[in-house]
Amino acid sequence: MSRHIIEAVQAWQPELAAIRQDIHAHPELGMEEVRTAGLVARHLREWGVEVTEGVGQLGVVGTIRGTRPGNRTIGLRADMDALPIPEQTGLPYASKNPGVMHACGHDGHTTMLLGAARWLSENRDFAGTVHLIFQPAEEGRGGARAMLADGLFERFPCDAIYGLHNAPRRPAGHFAIRPGPTMAAADRFTVIFRGTGGHGGYTPHLATDITIVQAHFVLALQTIIGRNVAAKDAAVLSVGAISAGNHIGANVMPAELTISGTARSYTPAVRDLLERRIGELAHGLAAAHGCTAEVEYRRGVPATVNHPEQTKVAYAAAAAVVGAAAVDPNPDPSTGAEDFALMLEQRPGAFMSIGGGAPDGSSPALHTPLFDFNDATIPLGVAYWASLVAQELGNPEG
Repeated sequence: MSRHIIEAVQAWQPELAAIRQDIHAHPELGMEEVRTAGLVARHLREWGVEVTEGVGQLGVVGTIRGTRPGNRTIGLRADMDALPIPEQTGLPYASKNPGVMHACGHDGHTTMLLGAARWLSENRDFAGTVHLIFQPAEEGRGGARAMLADGLFERFPCDAIYGLHNAPRRPAGHFAIRPGPTMAAADRFTVIFRGTGGHGGYTPHLATDITIVQAHFVLALQTIIGRNVAAKDAAVLSVGAISAGNHIGANVMPAELTISGTARSYTPAVRDLLERRIGELAHGLAAAHGCTAEVEYRRGVPATVNHPEQTKVAYAAAAAVVGAAAVDPNPDPSTGAEDFALMLEQRPGAFMSIGGGAPDGSSPALHTPLFDFNDATIPLGVAYWASLVAQELGNPEG
């Protein structure tokens, strides 16, 4: 791919970085991105892009039609929401909203897609239509579901859909993508054990001790991974919270105890297995100790599964920008989760990773108080989106 796009976008770098830093300074949680959505819509209109607001409450869709004949349509998606994390970067543009920050780089994702909108609007020599999808609430607040429920793909038909996420532990200037499962399904389980309670010093023999049940249960969870999940598959079960007792005294045996945690998997079969076995272990252990168990397994987003053909297209688009040597075609799948998976269930597509970290891997990780998106990667992200349109719809350079 010609250096023309990268060179042109680099000339916009100060303006795009200022947009990114403005978004960073004014973070908004999922389904609260009123300011961010307004900023996106305003810039899109400034650059001559057709805009639809309020898709799935706060989603924004920009539409750019090529000047050459063609009916194929693709979607490019970015997320806009921040996280409930107090920022500790000390940057001049640090969050002005206490307790909320862009700790996952969605400010950068939004800016890269805005830059692509500007480029594509000025260089429409392609055959077909591009829908630029700015999604609210990726971080567990249902943004993808809301946009899909609002008829996203019926109102803005897409023959293929693509997403992009920054990776601070991957060096800047490098990309990575793999076919098949690339991120995990994210589910939550909650188990409530109930017993009689009692006096831990005077009459423990007359009580049903649910603390013993929970101890066996926490240990038994890992037998699901070690003995029920096939060695060729992968899954994660982690307990994140245990609560019981009323803090009256250490000698009071609780009558109720709650355990909650997360379950991660890559295939529907393993997902079903985790749900079934958690319930069987909870009820079986409770019954063995004269207690009862209440089990809730709440399914979140499914695994993010890249479609083979679109993965090849995305790989070629990234290789055209940075060279094939800087694009990893088979990175390890992540046990993180991404609601872009819901869009991939409805349309073929692929989810790309763009590096933004230091070569030695010392950059702060995502979802930490010290994280900041690397503005130097903005031109590469914009060029990737433009290259992807070139791969799908023809050369947008003219």
